[in-house]
Amino acid sequence: MAFSRRQFLAGLAACPACAAAVGVARAEGEHWSYAHPEDWGADGAFRACSSGGEQSPINLTGGVRAEIEPPAVSWRAEAFSVVNNGHTIQANASPGGFATSAGRKYELQQFHFHAPSEHTLDGKRSAMEAHFVHGGEGGNLMVIGVFLEGGGQDACPAFSALMAAAPKGEGETRLKAAIDPASLLPKARHFFRYEGSLTTPPCSEVVEWNVFASPVTVAESGIERFKSSFPMDARPLQPVHRRILLTN
Repeated sequence: MAFSRRQFLAGLAACPACAAAVGVARAEGEHWSYAHPEDWGADGAFRACSSGGEQSPINLTGGVRAEIEPPAVSWRAEAFSVVNNGHTIQANASPGGFATSAGRKYELQQFHFHAPSEHTLDGKRSAMEAHFVHGGEGGNLMVIGVFLEGGGQDACPAFSALMAAAPKGEGETRLKAAIDPASLLPKARHFFRYEGSLTTPPCSEVVEWNVFASPVTVAESGIERFKSSFPMDARPLQPVHRRILLTN
C-alpha cells in the first residue's frame, strides 16, 4: 500500500512507535525501493518494517468464520487526479467519499495498485491488487484490497482509463471524464479481515485490512502498461504471528 508524501508523514505521526522518527522522515523523504525490502527496517524511521508484529501483506488462507459484513462503500464518481509517485499509480480522491466497516466510518483518501498482488490467496498471487485507502478517527486506516486479473480489452473501463492517463514517469495528471471507483469491486462478497500495517515504509501498524477473495477482471493491456513502469511492486509476505484472520 503506497502513500503520497503527505499521507506517508501522516502515517508516521499516527503510529506511536514511529512518532519520534517523523523529523528524520521529513529530512530523508521516501528513499526506499522494492529491490531490497529486507533493508527497510534498517532506517530508524522505518523500524516497524522489521520489528513490527502485525505487518502486511499476508497469505489469506483458512480464516475463522465470523458474522461479519464487508465494508459498505459510498464513493463518488469523479475525474480523479492520477499520480505516478515513483512507487505506484495512485488516484487521489476529493473529500466526500467514505466507507463504513464494523460500525466505523472512514473517508476515502486514495486508491493505488501493485503488481503482482501483495496478498496471496491460498499461496497464489494475482496479476495485480488494488488498495482503497480510507482514513478514520485517531489516525487509524481502513484499506479495501481487490485482486485483479487480466482479460479482454473491454474489461473494466475505469481501470483502463486510469492506466491510459497515468504519467509514464513521476508526475500528475487528471482524468478527462469521471469514473466510478466502485466498478473495481467484485460482485461476490466473500472477504477476509485482519489487523495489519502499511505495506510500504514506514509500515505503521494502524490498518484494518478487508481483502475480497474474488478477483476483478481488467484489461490485460492496462496491466502491461502498469508493469512497464513498475515491474516489481509488491512487498514479500509477512508472518501472521498470533493474529486472527476473520472471514465470512
